[in-house]
Amino acid sequence: MTVVPSGPPPILIAPSVLPADFARLGDECEALEQAGVDRIQWDVMDGRFVPNLTFGADVIASCRSVVSVPFEAHLMIEEPDHLIPSFIDAGCEIIIVHVETTTHLHRTLSMIRELGAAPAVALNPHTPLEMIGNVLDLLDMVLVMTVNPGFGGQAYISSMEPKVDAARRLLDTADHWIDLEVDGGISASTVEGAAYAGANVLISGSAMFRHPDGRGAAVSELRQLGRAAWQRRYDRNS
Repeated sequence: MTVVPSGPPPILIAPSVLPADFARLGDECEALEQAGVDRIQWDVMDGRFVPNLTFGADVIASCRSVVSVPFEAHLMIEEPDHLIPSFIDAGCEIIIVHVETTTHLHRTLSMIRELGAAPAVALNPHTPLEMIGNVLDLLDMVLVMTVNPGFGGQAYISSMEPKVDAARRLLDTADHWIDLEVDGGISASTVEGAAYAGANVLISGSAMFRHPDGRGAAVSELRQLGRAAWQRRYDRNS
């Protein structure tokens, strides 16, 4: 069954807090909520799957009561199953695991759902879409990385746009709507390509925090450009 939306999907803006002032994470989350973001992404790194270390569940939990927007945990960690419950307990409504990090992806996604969170899966730039073809029924979202994970401030890999387009077409074969997220180098100069390729959830880190007119302006700009690009895609395919 092919999903045919009645129109372009909502464009959701989800900033990563990786560029935030870690000494003021609660204040930073409040500022993002006031800027109009749809949710906040926590890039959880373990120093093994990616070179850096970032947030644990306790840090995320300490910020949960400060804002009401949803949290998503992007788990860039090896063998995530044993830590997933702690991130859900910390208040993360969406859990993203990398297909490369788990031996039994079906089991991992099922566990996330059973624990009350939305299951999502991330694909590194080199990882083929075929890796998720047999778990579409379990997914609420797919993340196509437009950089190699592990560092903020990297340049957008525009050659991932055909992969984003192919992912959107694959997800449209599911019997329910599955969001398509992109993460890495998303800014005013790259968002149109990503959205036109089919992404409707946009992660922005450095560009969000460094926008000369502030975070509210960054959110509005990304949403407007994303909507216009998705409308062109929808019109093309209608």
